[in-house]
Amino acid sequence: LRNAVHLKQLQAVLSVSPQSWLTEGVSATLSCEVRDSSPGWTFSCYRVVLSKEEISSILDCFRSSSRYSGEVSESPPASLIISPSRTQHFSGDSLSLSCEGQSDSAGWRLRRYTHSWGVSGCSDWGSVTGSTCTIRYLYTSHTGVYWCQSESGRNSNPVNITVHNGGVILESPVHPVTEGDPLILRCLLHLTIASDFRADFYKDGILIQNQTRGEMTIHSVSKSDEGLYQCKNSERRESPYSWVSVRGKKAMIKPI
Repeated sequence: LRNAVHLKQLQAVLSVSPQSWLTEGVSATLSCEVRDSSPGWTFSCYRVVLSKEEISSILDCFRSSSRYSGEVSESPPASLIISPSRTQHFSGDSLSLSCEGQSDSAGWRLRRYTHSWGVSGCSDWGSVTGSTCTIRYLYTSHTGVYWCQSESGRNSNPVNITVHNGGVILESPVHPVTEGDPLILRCLLHLTIASDFRADFYKDGILIQNQTRGEMTIHSVSKSDEGLYQCKNSERRESPYSWVSVRGKKAMIKPI
């Protein structure tokens, strides 16, 4: 008889304390536990913004191997490329997604998580051409978390994509913005290009800039600029919220 070797996929379990209904302003502790994991792995929790009405968020744990010393974590092994390059999209638009690895795009596949379907691949909801996944007609059901995954189970940073059935969306960066870099936010009207279009911009529900010409710029972002952003136009149509992440400046680190 031959000995069989069984490989068990690691399961990440997120726990929240206190385990009661959380309200705004209450402190909470999040911990990510992976059973039977080996040393040398680090775990990160990513906030996924679902909608304005939902106070709570899904927090997905992704694992990544730490190969460098120092306080700055290793860059993601791959990036999710989205075209058009924004996190919010109008219902009925098309969308292209692809994975770009540090060396090449081979061996990476696109993954998605939604409330209705859980985790699935491009072949379940899009069409694959080479290394690109295309959704030819977006529905609100395409709203979810998208990321790239390697054959060995490594993950890129996830991107929260929102498909909106209304008349206004917010154009914000797909990936985190580096401290000191500019941040440009735009309010887009569906099927409209208006030079005199004006909008109000909100951060965490608070008005931060009003009656601008559809665009807001923060010339040098800091960690305090991280948060939930939204725009509204004069007709009181409003975009969904999008989370904008700010990361620290890159530091010189040496491989171990």
